[in-house]
Amino acid sequence: MSNIHPLASVSPKATIGENVEIGPYAFIDDDVVIGDNCIIHPHAVIYKYVKMGSGCEVFPGAVVGAVPQDLKFDGEVTYVEIGNNVTIRECATINRGTKASHKGVTKVGDNTLIMSYVHIAHDCNIGRHCILVSYVGVAGETDIDDWAILGGGVKAHQFTKIGCHAMVGGTCGVNKDVPPYSLCAKDPLTYVGVNVVGLRRRGFSPDVIRNIKDIYDTIYFQGLNITDGCAKVEEGFPDSEEKETILNFIRNSKRGIVRGMDGHEKISME
Repeated sequence: MSNIHPLASVSPKATIGENVEIGPYAFIDDDVVIGDNCIIHPHAVIYKYVKMGSGCEVFPGAVVGAVPQDLKFDGEVTYVEIGNNVTIRECATINRGTKASHKGVTKVGDNTLIMSYVHIAHDCNIGRHCILVSYVGVAGETDIDDWAILGGGVKAHQFTKIGCHAMVGGTCGVNKDVPPYSLCAKDPLTYVGVNVVGLRRRGFSPDVIRNIKDIYDTIYFQGLNITDGCAKVEEGFPDSEEKETILNFIRNSKRGIVRGMDGHEKISME
């Protein structure tokens, strides 16, 4: 049985799971589905066509499912899909998809943390176990793969892609694709190394981390263009999940990947 405060506004057309708490002045619109064991704090707003999994928590002032901030939107039925165990902190905003994108849905994967004042625009796809730190802005149709972390104030250009286990330093602008396992920072955004700390925390072995670094050294620091660098990695490194993930990401990038560092700056493995 759920605990819905009498001052909350919950549509009779919404579907509310078991053991859900909805605080005073929260607003739940028509055609919303909220899974079991969720907490919707006071003054949170969940508009139409949002489907939320179990164990989620939405904090005061957050707005999930507002119509997209896109002039091509024409009132069509589109969606937001939130996975399980997602935390959406104060005043974060997650907009619905659009018909023009041919997706029609904005997605946030399981176990992701959306911190305060984050904006996720229409048709974005945020993976599992991601962390978007406060004031991150993610423009329309951006893809962020599993376990990625965006530091505070990062701004991602529309259509950009951020690979799995990557980390982008705070306040950076993302206008090129960020490859998997990488650590990127500076202005303009630059590959500065491998996300060693993150990979260690997730159980990657020293040998695997070293192999990822050697792959990126080949691509970025041997005087080759990206195509030739990838070809050299294809021929010169044993097959592995990490190698395949990196090469597939780079070869499928439409915007191109971030630049490498100028000169001969040393990349630390610490």
